[in-house]
Amino acid sequence: MTKHHWQTVGLGALAGFRSMTAPALLSSNLLTYHPQALAGSPLGYLQKPWVAHGLKMLAAGEMVSDKLPQMPDRISPTALLGRAAAGALVGATLFKVNHDKTLNGAVLGGLAAVAGSYLSFFLRKQATLQSGLPGQLVGGLEDLLTMGSGLALTKGTHAGEPESRRWAL
Repeated sequence: MTKHHWQTVGLGALAGFRSMTAPALLSSNLLTYHPQALAGSPLGYLQKPWVAHGLKMLAAGEMVSDKLPQMPDRISPTALLGRAAAGALVGATLFKVNHDKTLNGAVLGGLAAVAGSYLSFFLRKQATLQSGLPGQLVGGLEDLLTMGSGLALTKGTHAGEPESRRWAL
């Protein structure tokens, strides 16, 4: 698997934790690299400053609203669909940047988001039960984990920067 495959799996899984965080971080990185492969594509909007800033605001709002008691579980059908869509968006974009098939990226990112949704749902439930801490505090710790991992995946691996074509499989 190439770098953009791993980035898709990682950011897709993060979309399962917090649906807007992965697209927000990727969009922010696209402002830096501004890959030409997105030119003329609907995915090119992700490299617009107003989209990057809007996604950051949505991600922050999601982190706040996640702690509210009336929010549905992330594995409810509607929430799961949204997380899968966010993972698919990230995957399609990373694959497009690297001149790979966007459908393959969307499928990989969407599947990783669904897996991340279930994983994070059960991890948070267990962490809350085992620690005895309030769910909102555990959710805040989950936010820190998501942001730290997301920054490592995007900044540390230059997500959105096209790979050298000679190294791609």
